[in-house]
Amino acid sequence: MEFYRILSATLLSLLFLTCNASNSKLFREYIGAESNSMKLSDVPINSKVEFHFILAFAIDYTDEKHPSPTNGKFNVFWETNHLGPGQIGSFKGSNSNVKIAVSLGGDSVGSGKAFFAPKSKTSWVQNAYHIDGIDIDYEHFKASPEMFAECIGQLITILKKSGTISFASIAPYEEINSHYLALWRKYGHVIDYVNFQFYAYDKLSVSHFISNFKKQASNYEGGQLLASFESGGGGGLKPANGFFEACNELKDQGKLGGIFIWCAEESKNKGFQYEKKSQDLLAA
Repeated sequence: MEFYRILSATLLSLLFLTCNASNSKLFREYIGAESNSMKLSDVPINSKVEFHFILAFAIDYTDEKHPSPTNGKFNVFWETNHLGPGQIGSFKGSNSNVKIAVSLGGDSVGSGKAFFAPKSKTSWVQNAYHIDGIDIDYEHFKASPEMFAECIGQLITILKKSGTISFASIAPYEEINSHYLALWRKYGHVIDYVNFQFYAYDKLSVSHFISNFKKQASNYEGGQLLASFESGGGGGLKPANGFFEACNELKDQGKLGGIFIWCAEESKNKGFQYEKKSQDLLAA
C-alpha cells in the first residue's frame, strides 16, 4: 500500500508540473502611440516577470501629412519625446528584466488606414531596416495571405539569423486571421509570441473568453499565446468583468502564455492598477 501511495503522489506531482509547463511570466505592453509625454519609467515593473515594452508603431509609409507606402522602408510613428534611443538604452541598463520590441504596421497612419502593400516580396524584405525585436501588427492588406506570409516570414528569418533580433511576435484578431494563419503555417517556427487581440471581440463572459482563448491556441498550435485586454475601451473581457478570473483559470490549466495590454497611455489615468495586478498574477 505504501508503494502505491508514493506512486500516486509522484504521478500527481508530475501531472501538476506538466499542467503548468506552458505558463509564462511574460508581461507585454504597447506604448508610444497616443501620448508624447509617456515615459518608460511611468509604468510599474515587477522584477519577477519578463517585461516587454512594444513601441507603437514603425510603419512603411512616408509621413502622417502625406502618407504613401514605401515598400518596406520603415519610419518611426511612435512619440519619441521620451522614447528615443538614449532613453530606451538607459532604462534597459537599469532594468535587467525589460526588453524592447518595435511593432510594425498598426491600424492607421494620419487619417487613413495603414495597408500592407508590398511591390514584391523581394524588394519589401530588402528595404525593411534592422531593429532589436519586432511585433507584427498589420491590420489592413493589399496583398494576399501568401504574399504577407512570405514577406513577413522572410523578414523575421533574416533578422533572427543575422542576430539583429532575438524574438518576434504577431498581433492577429479574428477578422484578419487568414493572413496571420498563412504566416503561422509556414513560419510559425520563427515566431515566439502570439499577441492575440481578444479585445477585438464583442463583450465576452469569462467562459466565452476561455473558449475563444482555447480556439486560438488550437489555431496557433505550439505558439505562446497571451491573454489581452484594452485598458481604455474596446471589447473582449475587461478586468472589472472577470479578466483576471479567466487568467487564473487558464494558469491553473497550464495554458497562460502571458498577458499583454493595449496600452500604457490609456492606463496612466487609472494609476496602472491593472498592470500591477497582471504582473502580480504572473509572478505568483
